[in-house]
Amino acid sequence: MAMREIRVVGDPVLRTPCEPVTEIDARVRSLVEDLLETVDEDGRAGLAANQIGVNLRAFSWNIDDEIGYVLNPRIVELSEDEFQDGDEGCLSVPGLWFPTKRAWYARVEGMDLDGRPVVVEGEELMARCLQHEVDHLDGMLYLDRLERSVRKKAMKAVREQL
Repeated sequence: MAMREIRVVGDPVLRTPCEPVTEIDARVRSLVEDLLETVDEDGRAGLAANQIGVNLRAFSWNIDDEIGYVLNPRIVELSEDEFQDGDEGCLSVPGLWFPTKRAWYARVEGMDLDGRPVVVEGEELMARCLQHEVDHLDGMLYLDRLERSVRKKAMKAVREQL
């Protein structure tokens, strides 16, 4: 296991949609160990594989003292009439937080290291995390979801950090 370096905005791996996990081998097992170790630090809610430079559909989470992972996650349900609009941040956009509208509830299906089906669901922070990490795996950053006026300010702040 290893604490991995986080890739930051500007790195093309963050804009590349990740490939599905097709074989659970030593590389994938090592990836999951690294995702779990790297997310297990104060202030970290989630971590997608591409944030540590690996182009595979996998992420880990650290919400309310629960740490876990999912391979090949896909969002299968979002609340359609309940939303949250709190500040959101990202390890790949360090130090910046912006109001981001997300569904209040999210449900993700995927698999574990034994190839068994996994369901991860939650409300509020967990729902935000699930949506945020699946976005990463699709090559999106939360900045892409910001309202136009907020996005303009956010991109200026990002440029000032580079």
